[in-house]
Amino acid sequence: MEQNVNAAFLLTQLGTHAANRFAERIAALGVSPPQVGLLRWIAQSPGNSQQAMARHFDIQPSRVVTFVDELEEQGLAQRRPDPTDRRVRIVELTDRGQEVLRGVREVMREHEEEIVAPLSAEERAQLHELLRRVAEEAGLTPGVHPGYRSLPPRIARAN
Repeated sequence: MEQNVNAAFLLTQLGTHAANRFAERIAALGVSPPQVGLLRWIAQSPGNSQQAMARHFDIQPSRVVTFVDELEEQGLAQRRPDPTDRRVRIVELTDRGQEVLRGVREVMREHEEEIVAPLSAEERAQLHELLRRVAEEAGLTPGVHPGYRSLPPRIARAN
């Protein structure tokens, strides 16, 4: 077996492992990884519109409508008219959405700890900074998975 694999392969290998483990962990909360990203953005961007969400995730506004429909069907988010412009719909978390997000945050802490367990605190900080720099150079939007652009029309929720 080849032992000299390059950094790009290692990043892909670890990224896939981390993504699969995260999906397994949050399945108990009844949400999928893409839904977690949307819920986190809604919580961090109170009072923002579906149009703002589309710009942030770099996806078509019509896709955002579908994704928010799913969050509403699950009781995690709700739309309401913008008080300054009734043509605009603001997206916000419901009480249930906030509760699920609290669970997600706990899962995220546990997940992070598992993934970087072999590293010291100094090594963790160094790894984080190196990965941040690589992502920045690649032009990636901080905190936004580039896979949102290629999601199917409906986000499959966890079983």
